[in-house]
Amino acid sequence: MLIPRYFFSHDFSQFAEYFMSQPHKKRTFYKDELLWKVGQPHDTIHYIISGVEMNYADHESGHRRIISFHGDGTVFPGYHQHQYKIERALVTQALTDMRVLEFTIPQFQTMFEQNTALSEQVVNWYSMYVNSLLFSSIHQEYNSSLVKICNLLYLLTINQPADAGTRIELTQDELAELLGLSRVQLTRGLSALRQQKIISTSRGAIQVLDLPRLLSLCSSEV
Repeated sequence: MLIPRYFFSHDFSQFAEYFMSQPHKKRTFYKDELLWKVGQPHDTIHYIISGVEMNYADHESGHRRIISFHGDGTVFPGYHQHQYKIERALVTQALTDMRVLEFTIPQFQTMFEQNTALSEQVVNWYSMYVNSLLFSSIHQEYNSSLVKICNLLYLLTINQPADAGTRIELTQDELAELLGLSRVQLTRGLSALRQQKIISTSRGAIQVLDLPRLLSLCSSEV
């Protein structure tokens, strides 16, 4: 049974050679660079060869809400033929240097229509993405701050790249923005987990020390 994800990677790795054989442009983005200009519609689609990007929204109130992370072997944004106003409020930023294959919408449409396996995976990816959004907007909304934090740390740990182990390379501000919590709420929850020796914290990172105990504090949806 699939569980929610905040970090997407390797969802399209099986199509790497196929993507390389199709018309595309190779692009490089550097750490902190925006992949699309603010306010620009997503008029291209990327297959990520290496690196990690963050997708977030800056609300007019001044708050930032991180939505998801995307790493190597995945496609972002998903393929569709409509322009949604909310996309202009979304920001996609490189967290590390990145190499991608860039496709225009018509180029990806051709692949989508000609490659049945690819079109099925696009639908599957959307279902996973919607599942994560529903989890965040429904289940997480009604959980306590501590349960929200435990859910997030567990899901990030099991879905991030294998070479990361149980170390989560995110600042506490970024974690708060992912959860929609205040810094005070996040600090209180992390302190409780440290006292139980479930995690340790350092500058810009959290190390999960006891994954089974962390899971025991998560909600049933996880």
